[in-house]
Amino acid sequence: MKETLASESKLLLLIDDDPNLILLVRDYLEFRGFEVIVAENGREALEILERKLPDMIICDVMMPEMDGYTLVQRIRDNERTSWIPVMFLSAKGQSQDRVKGLSTGSDVYMVKPFEPEELVAQVESSLKQTSRLMRYNTKSLDDSYKIQVPKNVELTPTELKVVNLVAQGMANREIALRLKVSQRTIESHVSNMLNKTSLHNRTELARWAMENNMA
Repeated sequence: MKETLASESKLLLLIDDDPNLILLVRDYLEFRGFEVIVAENGREALEILERKLPDMIICDVMMPEMDGYTLVQRIRDNERTSWIPVMFLSAKGQSQDRVKGLSTGSDVYMVKPFEPEELVAQVESSLKQTSRLMRYNTKSLDDSYKIQVPKNVELTPTELKVVNLVAQGMANREIALRLKVSQRTIESHVSNMLNKTSLHNRTELARWAMENNMA
């Protein structure tokens, strides 16, 4: 039986310049119910992150164009992407390599070769931890702290439906299935709402919806 997180079709960004590894890891994760998009290097990954935000990033360390260390630093320096959990995959397994990877900003450091089951377990563990933190940030912060958005923000009826489902923790793919539209349409609605509210990510959008009784 698949884990609940996998069945929710969480979106993973896999970054590696080895096509064989990409094929292996992607096939295994998709078999376990995850949605996977791929990039061959750090620069390509940053371009993808401009368009969509994955629930987790799985990244090789040594790559052409931009190595994993530089990429993760860029991700952590960007408020829009800083919350995304990152797993490093590396052939370097010495203690100093692990320390460097974790110190750079990765949440998990796995050494190649690895067992696919362990990879899935680490992914699911990271996603669960992120989910717990999101719930804590939404429910447990002081009531005096509110998400700040421009006044008189008006959402369309469809945007109200979408933000309600976002606040329930549903991924874009699930929302698209629920509303019987394309995933690209849902991504467009989310992007429009982020622009209207001047918020940075889906987490803030969900919290704003909850605080204003939209969900």
